[in-house]
Amino acid sequence: MKKVTVFSILLVFLFLAACGTSDTSGTGGEKDGEDAGKKTLKVMTDAAYAPFEFMEGDKIVGFEIDVLKAVAEEAGYELDIKHTGWDPIFVELNKGSYDMAISSISITEDREKEYLFTIPFFLSTNKIMIPEDSDIKTAEDLKGKKVAVQASTTGHFAVEKVLGEKHPDIKAFENNNLAILELDSGGADAVVADNGVIEYYAAQNPDKNLKVVGDKDTFDAEFYGMMFPKGSDDLKADFDKAIEAVIESGKYTEIYKEWFGTEPDLEALKAEQEASK
Repeated sequence: MKKVTVFSILLVFLFLAACGTSDTSGTGGEKDGEDAGKKTLKVMTDAAYAPFEFMEGDKIVGFEIDVLKAVAEEAGYELDIKHTGWDPIFVELNKGSYDMAISSISITEDREKEYLFTIPFFLSTNKIMIPEDSDIKTAEDLKGKKVAVQASTTGHFAVEKVLGEKHPDIKAFENNNLAILELDSGGADAVVADNGVIEYYAAQNPDKNLKVVGDKDTFDAEFYGMMFPKGSDDLKADFDKAIEAVIESGKYTEIYKEWFGTEPDLEALKAEQEASK
């Protein structure tokens, strides 16, 4: 702090007055004068999972990014979002290097042992993307086929339940884009991933002649949550309340329709939210 002289008293008073009405953390997250202490949150994502989160030039965009921004604004936080890749999310969050992560992260019992999740904000299920002339109709038909997945995702685990753990026909990649490229190049017969990702890809690339099939008997419904380190109970409470508010306001449905062209199943989502409390 600069030394105060008789020539700068007036400037100091003006400076102090300004400090009293601004957010010193630089977040701009003040709401009705109550949340001046809230900070900018450091957020991790794997921005290679369109339409949920992906790079558009040097900007991170996507359905989840839009939802996160709406929820953070409602809760009174600002965001510093970084593309870190998938595996670092779990390592760095435990280290305390970041405040939270959003990256199409399914809420599972194993993950809940190590991390704290918001109430669910998205309903998903794994599906199978294949060439239009493929004879694959169910998960059982994946036996004897080469299947590309993103490593350490629920899609990967779902395929292991069908083919066996570490089966040689499972081709696991760092991200879903590489898994899809493997299918495109003929190195795999199918890709298993979240329905939103592969349905979006097939629709955006009609020249690839791909189709997407489901198997509700094999692939269970999943719910995505925003993930925090253990001990972030206050942050979770803020975001839980904000997620509910964004859904009730209609903003969530607006974002969902913009990206997927359909209405979200709010009834199923709200039922899961109640069950998770």
